Amino acid sequence: MTKQGYHCDSAFTGKKATENLFVNTYDFVLLDLGLPDMSGFDILREAKKNSVDSAFIVLTARSEVDDKIQGLDLGADDYLAKPFSLPELQARMQAILRRKHGIKVQTMDINGFIMDYQNRTLDYDNKPVILTKKEFDLLNYLALHKGRVLTRSQLTEHIWGDVADDDYDSNYIDVHMKNLRKKLSAHAPCDWIETVRGIGYRLNMK
Repeated sequence: MTKQGYHCDSAFTGKKATENLFVNTYDFVLLDLGLPDMSGFDILREAKKNSVDSAFIVLTARSEVDDKIQGLDLGADDYLAKPFSLPELQARMQAILRRKHGIKVQTMDINGFIMDYQNRTLDYDNKPVILTKKEFDLLNYLALHKGRVLTRSQLTEHIWGDVADDDYDSNYIDVHMKNLRKKLSAHAPCDWIETVRGIGYRLNMK
């Protein structure tokens, strides 16, 4: 998953998984039911009780229908029996992402800029807008959470992964945002990316 561009944390026990869920925010949780110290069902039940917003995909060697039903009843977003292929897992993750954010097609119109999620391209008036990987990820994340203020630490964690060892006062996000705005404004005004003073950024849809 790391090779595919995801920032991943691993937990080999239920206790560690629960700690990670309490401390960090994740887009996805790939949850094995057969953990050495507790059932994955218990982790899922506790996460939903505490309103964890991550999408859960249950991974298990079990094929019984009852287990599948129990996982979905507890709030799992999907279920995969081992062994499974990585392309299938990624396809299911993308399907969950589209459902979660109400995306019915693989492209999004961001105030005239057309973003293609699958091919990772951005166009304006049928002309390509060349972005770096991190600039694309930054715009994509803002667009998925349009209208919501995202803090610098949230953006940094999403783009760079775990920020625990980084300098929270760094200007990584500000620099990338400046470069992103410059590239977008070469095609059309991008005042719809709002700086929320002292907090972070928000993408407003016109």
